Amino acid sequence: MGNWIANNWFSALVMVAWLGLNIFIFVHFFMIFEKGGNYAYTRVLLGSALAWARGSAACLNFNCLLILLPVCRNLLSFLRGSCSCCRRSMRKQLDHNLAFHKLLGYTIALMTAVHTIAHLFNLEWFHDAAQEGKNTLPGMLSSVGDDDNDWVNPFRSKTATPSSMAFTTIAGVTGVVITLALILMITSSTEFIRRSYFEVFWYTHHLFILFFAGLLIHGVGRLVRGQTSDSMESNQYEKCAKSFSKWQRISRDGEEDDDEDHDDDKCYMPSFRGNPPATWMWILAPIILYILERIIRFFRSQQTVVIRKAVSHPSKVLEIQMQKRGFRMEVGQYIFINCPSISALEWHPFTMTSAPEEDFFSVHIRSAGDWTEKLIDLFQQQADNPPKLSVDGPFGTASEDVFQYEVSMLVGAGIGVTPFASILKSLWYKFQNEDQRLKTKKIYFYWICRETGAFAWFADLLRSLEQEMIGSGKEGFLNYRLFLTNWDSTLAGHATINFDVAIDSVTGLRQKTSYGRPNWEVEFSKVADVHPWSTVGVFLCGPVVLGKTLQQCCHQYSSMDPRKVQFYFNKENF
Repeated sequence: MGNWIANNWFSALVMVAWLGLNIFIFVHFFMIFEKGGNYAYTRVLLGSALAWARGSAACLNFNCLLILLPVCRNLLSFLRGSCSCCRRSMRKQLDHNLAFHKLLGYTIALMTAVHTIAHLFNLEWFHDAAQEGKNTLPGMLSSVGDDDNDWVNPFRSKTATPSSMAFTTIAGVTGVVITLALILMITSSTEFIRRSYFEVFWYTHHLFILFFAGLLIHGVGRLVRGQTSDSMESNQYEKCAKSFSKWQRISRDGEEDDDEDHDDDKCYMPSFRGNPPATWMWILAPIILYILERIIRFFRSQQTVVIRKAVSHPSKVLEIQMQKRGFRMEVGQYIFINCPSISALEWHPFTMTSAPEEDFFSVHIRSAGDWTEKLIDLFQQQADNPPKLSVDGPFGTASEDVFQYEVSMLVGAGIGVTPFASILKSLWYKFQNEDQRLKTKKIYFYWICRETGAFAWFADLLRSLEQEMIGSGKEGFLNYRLFLTNWDSTLAGHATINFDVAIDSVTGLRQKTSYGRPNWEVEFSKVADVHPWSTVGVFLCGPVVLGKTLQQCCHQYSSMDPRKVQFYFNKENF
């Protein structure tokens, strides 16, 4: 429990604050329309559905204000790396930006559903009231209003229907556009679609432009109306509602229609006015911030990228080394890559495998879909004249904090080893340069792969590190374990025969390859025993299931005493 608090207290605080604000905003606006005197006559027509529609609309605006911020990657990178007030707890919260973005999306969908359902009821009740005669209060209210636009019931004709109102008014049309765009964005964001049909997800997600455009003009029609202040002075609901049949009109020059003197006991025909659109006040600032973000990313993506080298590795992995003027990176960061020869619009994220100390930056791309398959084929077919690439970034990740811990556990699954390639390369340079600022005393590295070919491209780096550690007298600084999960009895038998050989038969490294999956409870227990007073950072780039296991182990093996061993879980998200 103690470590759960250490790992998640700031996230929990953010969630409580966000939930509390949602509840406050909903209740505040709900009560304005449920109890407010200027909406008393409107409630006669609509009941509590009006309050439900307006409360959910306010929450919708609030969450739309927030939803663009988690995807402003330059802002997040600034907060992570440049802003001195951003400490570990806040940086860990920044690592949950996509999870928070999804939560906001689901909340917007929920509030949209409540808002839409409430207004569907409102349309029906407006319609029903318009069919009644003036001998009832709803009927009388439906007749209120003239060319001065002071009506309360938007159904100005008995022939109007809820369907016609829903598809001919500004509020109705934009509501349909907003809802359809949201449905497409939500459904295409599912794990299956994103993994199997990324292009579908990418294109439909850009419907957010239509969504926000519709949101900005949704309230221009001012269909929901309240009684004006002047009208409330001449027609108080508590006094005049029961005597609606005796309401008198006031002429345009302010005099009564009859010749009788003004009498404070008389009730005059009420007038109504819609509130001016307010959504823009909620979402204009984040929209401007996001536009600036996109402008920065656009100009940065237009800079020339020089392909320094392209290398094909086993298991269909392509290494691309690039150079770009003014490009600066930190360990574990990622970039977005666009290949116009494949698609002018698609951008895909890749973690960099180079170190900040190198004069180039590189990525390793595994074939994992149509786009990556086409990119690898293009580089193989045009080896002498590689295709043009555009690069946007770099952007920060959790792995940037690896050197902030005394002890670090790095866990990579398959191509998920890429951020740790950058880290281990940087370590190699730091040892060569005898960097005294290095806070880290020990690194445990775990790489889990399904096939032997996946080890090939990374083995050279590990061999160099082995030699460097031995040469500098720090052989125990890096403890790495390689796990092969997709193996058969022949391979295992071969490994057993060669167990006493100094070099591993699979990787050619001094560290022997293990077969099967790691026992994480054993691994965490060993680290806790060896480092009883340390702060241990656990970094993962891999599947969600593995992340849950590691996070549970972090909680389980952290001491309740904050002065003793504490494990902090960090996961790559982009």
